Amino acid sequence: MTQPTSSIKTTATARPVRTRIAPSPTGFPHVGTAYIALFNLAFAKANGGEFILRIEDTDQVRSTEQSEQMILDALRWVGLDWAEGPDVGGPHAPYRQSERADIYKEHAQQLLDNDHAFRCFCTAEELDIMRSEQMARGETPRYDGRYADLPREESDKMAADGKPFVIRMRVPKEGVCKVEDMLRGTVEIPWEQVDMQVLLKTDGLPTYHLANVVDDHLMQISHVMRGEEWLNSAPKHQLLYEYFGWEMPILCHMPLLRNPDKSKLSKRKNPTSITYYRDAGVLPEALLNYLGRMGYSMPNDAEKFTLDEMIASFDIQRVSLGGPIFDIEKLNWLNSEWLRALTPEQLKNKILDWANNSDKLTAMAAAIQPRIELLSDAVNWGGFYFQNLPQISAEDFNHKTLSAEQIMEILQLTAWQLEALPEWKEEDIYKVVKGMSAALDIKMRDFIAPFFIAIAGSTSSTPVMNSMWIIGADMTLNRLRHAIEVLGGLGKKKLKKLEKTAADLPDLLATDSE
Repeated sequence: MTQPTSSIKTTATARPVRTRIAPSPTGFPHVGTAYIALFNLAFAKANGGEFILRIEDTDQVRSTEQSEQMILDALRWVGLDWAEGPDVGGPHAPYRQSERADIYKEHAQQLLDNDHAFRCFCTAEELDIMRSEQMARGETPRYDGRYADLPREESDKMAADGKPFVIRMRVPKEGVCKVEDMLRGTVEIPWEQVDMQVLLKTDGLPTYHLANVVDDHLMQISHVMRGEEWLNSAPKHQLLYEYFGWEMPILCHMPLLRNPDKSKLSKRKNPTSITYYRDAGVLPEALLNYLGRMGYSMPNDAEKFTLDEMIASFDIQRVSLGGPIFDIEKLNWLNSEWLRALTPEQLKNKILDWANNSDKLTAMAAAIQPRIELLSDAVNWGGFYFQNLPQISAEDFNHKTLSAEQIMEILQLTAWQLEALPEWKEEDIYKVVKGMSAALDIKMRDFIAPFFIAIAGSTSSTPVMNSMWIIGADMTLNRLRHAIEVLGGLGKKKLKKLEKTAADLPDLLATDSE
């Protein structure tokens, strides 16, 4: 690979600069989404262009309206805004992929008619057998092209007879695809490594790859800035642009955020939700500032800067390809710099704004109301709701029947179940906790005791599952991780063993909670 030397301001095409962020509403708003959105916005504004947002909600099983609203709210809270999107409209509406199904079907049919794609009638069982046989031979699992040469007449007849199918794209079998990247220069990827991608699923909805290309073209996106995990998909997208006869946007694959151990930033190791950092008391200006520092250096090497300052001096070539480390201690330090720069009056207002979540306060009031005699008692009963991590020690977890090892297993297995919840609802938290108690054959009274310590720092607390719901998913999971570390932590071998145990657990949400 070669490293380009010129700035994008001199290499960009003449078309207006338009960038986008396209989050999938399948969970809590990730800091990685804000990171990529920030660089897209900064690049667009620095080049006199526009930044837009669209929602990639073609995963109808996992996508939720709640998640979409959380993403929009979180990105706006952190200080990002967009010129077009599902909530503000725009000339290229609709901006939700689930509302654009007919557009994708039309373009998939165009590829089919021009023989750039074909129908595949494989069943899920056939594909499983195919992959198993390939893996047994030591090959990389991939589609073997068994329907690629089916005559069109036969394909049309099978479709007319109602046999389910997907539409796959044709891919060259030999040679190398050369992809130009703003940060990486020319990237060469052998075509033999590129699968015959499914473009349209049996439900008539597109995969990411077709929808991404069609939407970026129709929405006149000039530059696609996304995480480097999408680099290996670039040949598929480039080929689709060629098939359609469209000009391809300029690509820029940003380095991924990393944990301190250099692994990909993951909620299993660190809080990843924007809402967690909001609830922990990080200022939005500080979080945006910190994300701006991820692999990027200001011309004057300043560590503390505003969004406007970043835009004013932005140059994409100042992005380093080394994986930026998301270090919470460094974020906390930067946040302290922002806090100390405030006047006491400003700090007072920030604190009041941070604490003044009406729904959360109402839920907290309902929880502590049966337990207080004076308003001042609210501090003792409700203080833990506002903490980041409670002050706890291993001795706090001493239990008459459960060992520290058992408690760590309980907390870890339950945390994995909780993080898989599609929505953070109190009734589902209750089902998971009660289901885990039953699955591990531990009395509920004994099972729940460590959670009081982990969440509230005390055995005398408001109902713990209600507390978990109030403080939110990422705050709950971080407190459970913290409790495990306080107890000594789980090594890699133990975690692998627990993962096998977790895989054998029943569907806890289907467990009767009555």
